[in-house]
Formats: sequence, structure tokens, C-alpha cells
Amino acid sequence: MKPFSLDVYNAIPRVGSMVLSPDGTRLVLTVQELSSDSTRFVTSLWEVRTHGSAEPRRLTFSDKGESSPAFLPDGSLVFASARPDPITRDDEPEGRVWCLPVDGGEARVLLSVPGGLSGLTSARAAPAVVVRAQVLPGTDGLEADAEKAKRRKEAGASGVLFDGYPVRYWDQDLGPRQARLLRLADAGSDSSAVEDLAPDPGQALTVSDLALSPDGRTLVCNWMRPVGRAFSEDDLVALEDGRCRTLATGADYSAPAVSPDGRWVVSVRRRRGTPELAPDETLWLVPLEGGEGRDLTPGLDLWPASPTWSPDGRSIYFTADEQGRAPVFNVDVASGDLTKLAGDGAFSSLCPAPDSRALYALRSSWSSPNEVVRIDTDGTVTNLTTPGLPLDLPGAVTQVTCRADDGQELRAWLLLPKDASPERPAPLAVFIHGGPLSSWNAWSWRWCPHLLAERGYAVLLPDPALSTGYGHAFVQRAWGSWGERAYTDLMAITDAALQRPDLDASRTAALGGSFGGYMANWVAGHTDRFSAIVSHAGLWALEHQHSVYDLGAGREHQFGDPYVDPSRWLANTPRLHIGNIRTPMLVIHGLRDYRVPISHALWLWTDLQRHEVPSQYLYFPDENHWILKPGNARLWYETVLAFLDHHVLGCEYRRPDLL
Repeated sequence: MKPFSLDVYNAIPRVGSMVLSPDGTRLVLTVQELSSDSTRFVTSLWEVRTHGSAEPRRLTFSDKGESSPAFLPDGSLVFASARPDPITRDDEPEGRVWCLPVDGGEARVLLSVPGGLSGLTSARAAPAVVVRAQVLPGTDGLEADAEKAKRRKEAGASGVLFDGYPVRYWDQDLGPRQARLLRLADAGSDSSAVEDLAPDPGQALTVSDLALSPDGRTLVCNWMRPVGRAFSEDDLVALEDGRCRTLATGADYSAPAVSPDGRWVVSVRRRRGTPELAPDETLWLVPLEGGEGRDLTPGLDLWPASPTWSPDGRSIYFTADEQGRAPVFNVDVASGDLTKLAGDGAFSSLCPAPDSRALYALRSSWSSPNEVVRIDTDGTVTNLTTPGLPLDLPGAVTQVTCRADDGQELRAWLLLPKDASPERPAPLAVFIHGGPLSSWNAWSWRWCPHLLAERGYAVLLPDPALSTGYGHAFVQRAWGSWGERAYTDLMAITDAALQRPDLDASRTAALGGSFGGYMANWVAGHTDRFSAIVSHAGLWALEHQHSVYDLGAGREHQFGDPYVDPSRWLANTPRLHIGNIRTPMLVIHGLRDYRVPISHALWLWTDLQRHEVPSQYLYFPDENHWILKPGNARLWYETVLAFLDHHVLGCEYRRPDLL
């Protein structure tokens, strides 16, 4: 283990997701690593044996990388990759489905998709695979798609025609292709037929979670349905035999899972919010053949996620944010009885063993990125060997709690550098999370407090109002009124942390991204207690967001119709407080950020310059809402640390070498 640094940080293998083989002996992980020239990250597939006695083994090697692994019933592994096919020499498509035999050997191509893939799922009891493929509208089959793409290219035609929302998503300009669902009914053979399950979906499948019935005949997914005035809802539908049946409507559904006997579907059901009432989520159970659904978790004051059926179909495992963690829960389908199985950490990729004697999962915390664990029926958690772990981290993690001015209990994680003491109190950096419906409960590769701890900073990771994991009332406290309530919570927990003798109240900074960037901007206009503020991808003109971000009018569920009553929007917009800003600010933004368009950064930057606020603007023309490329991530941290060192520690400013 090498001492923690930016070089070490970028080189750490990053485990992203995991699936379990049908016989329960093999776990396959997606692992992101630096490319050979260190300019990008490449994802490969690794294998971990569930008996825990073997070292992790890398399964795939390609410059293009692999994603979306899934098992067929015979143990063969299917996955998506744009790597070249050694057999064909024609124009390389943007995506292929590959199959790696259970007994080893070379992977072979099952399907080539000219426009690329964005999702893959397989059936439990049949050799069926469904992929979400990008296909040009008005085409019948992949050959017709390739031919139309060729004609567009030869004609120099790049235009895209839309009939409704969305037209872009996060960092993608949508179109000219649309998401379509293609089923390979016999994925294990060399002559598997390809069936288009939804030939003319429009934008309905742009963001859709997929689940196949055990026999591979029926696909369940969420289907985006326009409801007028730039709004849409995500229905739960079943696609089979050329038909689309609606299973549930009237709310937003996601993360479906079909029971082992093929009779039931469980999904996450979100009730849309209104300006007066915050949203809420539950697990919803509905018959696959259609009929009345029911709430599986009516008494749970948390938001369940990632439902996964037990092998016998009697219960459902899921996770939910809770008090700065994301435990594993189990709900009995018949009785509704809830059990917490494991609570120390943030769990994901739940994989029940076929014999029901254990549950495999990924677990992370602020003390470790994702690690593979086994959870026994008594709740015992055992670590399995994981690529890249363990790490030698420079800080220790503890908690801070206090009461807000309305009596609500608040909590935060606190990361302390190893040499912090009353004799050498550490400067404090307050990280404000995004969302806002989120929590600082899991390791983050984009906001890594250990890189600041290595420089000697303590880092506070608070969950203010609007954070998940503390019940509906905790979200309701600031719903439709983001600024003031979240701000007073942040100041209260910061004051509580600074009561510690090993923290220096005279040297502090606030940093945030996305909603955290919005709050960083709000904080700047409401206090001068911090020595420096960093605003990454932060909303500056809230009312401007209504018409320019990727999801259109969706913010009306929180702030109302601005054409009728803009008061909530204006009451919560940071830009109106520019005259109060005195604190030096670092503004950071990526050009391809469509969730918070770059117009916010340009407006903020112009206002700071015109009001002569000491400020800098770090701009990434090739990044989006997140800074993802290794070289740019390094520049991000170098620039942030140089800014903090100068304004918080009083060091001479040193411009990063590559800027």
C-alpha cells in the first residue's frame, strides 16, 4: 500500500457493480482502471470466487472496455463492448453483445449494433438477453439502421427533429437515434433471432430500467409517457408478443424485478412532489399478468432502492439511505415484516446466493471504496478479496451531531487528518452534497475528502434538510424552499463541529457541487464566515433553470409554475444576493453539463467580476456535470487545493503547472 496522493488516487481500481453466477460460485465485477497512457479510465470484468480463497482474476482485456455483465442459465457470461471482432473486418459498430463461455476460451459476438448499446439484461431460466440499442427512427432492423446512417453521413445531414422532451440528458445530446429494446431469444446459439420489442417508442425508453421474466418472454421496464406541458410520467409496462401492457401508472416507477416464479413484479414507486408536499417512495408489488398492486413497505419512513427477490420468492432484499448509511433490508412478501440485515456501510449490487444461505453485496463507506462482502443470515458481514483494496488512507472518520434551530437532530461525517490535535488544530473544509435528495453515505470518487486530509484539512460531510435517510419530515422541512432551511442546518452543524479543540474555527472553507454548488452560492451571499468557497456546477439563477436544463419543467413540482407565480423561484435564487458576497470564490463548470447548463457559471462569473469579488473560473470544455477524465480530475483537485491553500492557509498562490 502506497501513501495516499493524487497519483495513487487515480490509479486505484474502482469497482462499480457486481453480478452472481447461477451456481453461486462466481461474482463478476466491473472494475475501472487507468488506460495504458493514463488519459482515460477503461472498464474491465473481474471474477471473485465466493468461497473467498482465491485472488480476484481479470476476465477481459480490451482498450474499448466492457460493461453490463449478465449470466445465462448455463453460466456463460454476456456483456457489452465496442471492442473489435477479430472475425469480421467491416465497419466497426459502436456496440456489440459478447458471450464468454462458462468453460473458458475466447468471447464471441452475439449481436452488433451500429449505434451502440446502453443497457443489457438476461433471463433467469432461459438463454434470453435484451439490450437497449440506439436505432434510427423509421428503420426496420439493424441493417436498415446502418443503411440510413450511411445515407445521413454521405449527405452531410446532422439535424435531429424532436416532438417533445427530453432533447438531451445529463451530458448527451439525444438523437438522431432512439433507444429500442432488442431481444435475443436464444443467446447461446449461433443463429439467435433478434426481435424488436418496441419498434416505435419515441423517447419513452431514454431512461429505462430493464427486467426479464425467468422464461425470457416478457420484459418489464419503466416507460416515459408524456402528459402535456413538457411533463412526463414513468409508467411500469410489460412488453411481449408485440404488445405493451401497462402494469402501473399514476406515479413514477423504476428498478423493476420479476419474481423467480414469473408471477409478480416489484419496483420502486415514487409519488411526485408538489410545491406543498415533498415526494415519497415505496416498494410496489403488482401481478405480471396485470391487476391491482399493493404497497409492500407502507410503514417504512425511508426510500427503498434496488429491490431484489430472494431465490424462493418469499421475500425481497433492498437498500435504503438511513442515518448516513445505506443498510440492507428484507421484507416478507406475505406479511410485510421488515428486517434489517446489515447496517454498517452503504450497500449495493445485492446478489442472493441460490441456496439462500448468504447474500453477496458491495459495501462502501468513507473508510473504503466498494468492497465485496458476504452477508450471512445472522447479519455477519465478511469481506472478500477485492481488486485495489485495502487502501492506506490519511484520515480517520468520526461523526458530529447537533440540534437545528427547529429542534431537528442533525448529523455529519467528519474526516480528520491523522495529526489533528488541540495543539495543532486542523483547518476545516465543509463539503455540501448534491441532489438535493441525497446523502453523504458512500465513498465518492468525485468528492474524495481523503485528498484534502492528506494536505492537512479536516472535512465535514453534513446531511442538511432535503437529505435522504432521515424520514419524510426531514425532506419536507425544506421542500420548495431550498435556500434558507438547508443553510441554517449547514451553519448549525458547522458550528457544532468547530466546538472540537482539534479544529481551527479561524480557517474554514465551503465547497459543493450541483445542489451543493447551489448551496455554496447561497452560503456566499449570506455569510462571510468562510475564507474561501468553491462552487462546482452550481445553480446561480434558479428561475433560469426552469427552461434550460435537460428535464424541462420538472422543477415545477418543487417551486410551482413560474408563469403563474414566480415567487418561490425568486425567493430561492442565489443571484439576488450578489451584493453581499465578499468571500473569494472558485467557480468550476463543464461545457457538456446539461443538468446545470454552463450559462449558470457564466452568469455567476460575470457577476463576481463586476462586483470585484476575488474569484477564479476553472472551465472544462470536454467535461459534463462531473469531471471524469483522469487528467482533468487531477487538475480539479490541484486547482481546488491551490485555491484553499492560498485563501485558507495563507500560502503563496501556486498556479497548477498544466493551467
